[in-house]
Amino acid sequence: MKRSHSLMRLAGILLMAALVISACGGAATAVPPTTAPTQAPPTEVAFAPLTYEAPDCDYGGNFRSMEAVDRYTVKFTLCNPDVAFPSKIAFSAFAINDSDYLESTGGGGTLVESPNGTGPYKIQEWVRGDHITMVRNDDYWGEAALTETLIFRWSSEAAQRLLELQAGQVDGIDNIGTDDFEVVENDPNLALYPRPALNVFYLGINNTVAPFDNENVRQALAMGIDRQRIVDNFYPGGSTVASHFTPCSIPGGCEGEPWYEFDPEAARTLLEEAGFPDGFETTLSYRDVVRGYLPQPSVVAQDLQAQLAENLNITAEIVVMESGAFIDAADRGELSLHLLGWGADYPDATNFLDYHFGAGASAQFGDGFPDIQEALQTAGSLSDQAERNVHYAEANNLIKLHVPVVPIANGGSGLAFKATVEGAHASPLSNETFRVMQIPGQDTFVWMQNGEPAGLYCPDESDGEALRACEQINESLLSYEIGGTAVEPSLAQSYEANDDLTEWTFHLREGVKFHNGADFDANDVVTSLAVQWDAAHPLHVGRDGSFTYWPGLFGPFLNAPAE
Repeated sequence: MKRSHSLMRLAGILLMAALVISACGGAATAVPPTTAPTQAPPTEVAFAPLTYEAPDCDYGGNFRSMEAVDRYTVKFTLCNPDVAFPSKIAFSAFAINDSDYLESTGGGGTLVESPNGTGPYKIQEWVRGDHITMVRNDDYWGEAALTETLIFRWSSEAAQRLLELQAGQVDGIDNIGTDDFEVVENDPNLALYPRPALNVFYLGINNTVAPFDNENVRQALAMGIDRQRIVDNFYPGGSTVASHFTPCSIPGGCEGEPWYEFDPEAARTLLEEAGFPDGFETTLSYRDVVRGYLPQPSVVAQDLQAQLAENLNITAEIVVMESGAFIDAADRGELSLHLLGWGADYPDATNFLDYHFGAGASAQFGDGFPDIQEALQTAGSLSDQAERNVHYAEANNLIKLHVPVVPIANGGSGLAFKATVEGAHASPLSNETFRVMQIPGQDTFVWMQNGEPAGLYCPDESDGEALRACEQINESLLSYEIGGTAVEPSLAQSYEANDDLTEWTFHLREGVKFHNGADFDANDVVTSLAVQWDAAHPLHVGRDGSFTYWPGLFGPFLNAPAE
């Protein structure tokens, strides 16, 4: 069991810390305790607090240091103020792992299949292609799960999910089909839970692939797609045409000019000016997986293919990809045009804009735009929302100018449960909490979602199907209220920041144990987050090594490899 040895174990920890930092080329330093450790009393194992820090802020990211002040206190020092820091650190991608377990897995492998968390459920088995079984964590520090066993299943077909719910094979389903809302509402055995449209569906454009390296071509795409037609024909009630990339209910989301009106004649003129009067050929990639932002993937893809041909004389070959491979390829910048979307992880514009267009964003849109990045960095460092909105207006206008994406829809969606389910809810962040759900007299709860997780080490995942499963198993320092967006205590009982929002101190909950029985402490926090932060860390492995949320929300990795 972790931390059950004496000074020999302590010396080993310090030696490993030194070796880890040495492997990082000296760009970060592990700081030993300020005083020599002494023999611990029998009931208290000596604690060697870890510190991980960058030599300066010139690497471009926003973390300066992570420090275990003592066993139950962690301090983060940032390079720039970050008003959204609590909302970010509450997100499931930044869940805390047992540091010994991280080391034992090498940062990948078993870690991806068998997470060791602190949450209300722990994984029992994962039968690839069929189901994931979780069982109640009887040593959970909080309110125990109401149902003993939680099973996740999946189907990409909305009709199949509804049939299984009606037949009683599952107890709840995600993303009801566009035509099935009325069916659920009229069935006395079922209950409908609409989910607010805190999402955006978009056409992604890779500006490193010709002819999309030409801004006129990208603007032509923006004008040449009838987005209203798509929403009217393929989206359920509660859906709207996206006026900006960020939903308008997010503060700062809809500052600046609205998106281009549909104008195919002007679009063809732009293509002609760009040297493509007769159009061109390209590919249009997507995954056939239903999401709240894209309820009918295949028919929407076909409609966009038809619109590109009719309005712009662009011949687009449709490429359907497996979900995990599609996400990985998009993040690596390997797709020309692709259909993707985003649902809110937390209610701040940084979640939509910084992740996609900030300095640490993935390569899915090709090369980033420095003017957008500068506006976003300024907005994210301010605490006054009115002041932030000035810079979000600038960023939104620049996104409209450069067209890295065409925002199409904010999709209304819904969940359905058996009417007998107590505690059922739909979260605006799509992070439903199953520990509060039960059917009286039933010891198993079966949930059916749209797809199978690619992995369960969620620092290295970005798909909602994986994140929802991780959220039942792992926990972050903070959390979001059940069915809402407000930040609440979790593994940290409280926190405070200095006046300029560059120093954040978290006071950890005592007595928490990981599923394997290991004790939770501040070193677990530092190790879990340092592994993501430092691209040269030997445990920076994951499933495919993208760790896209970290640079998307906190700027470039420490020791990122040269491009």
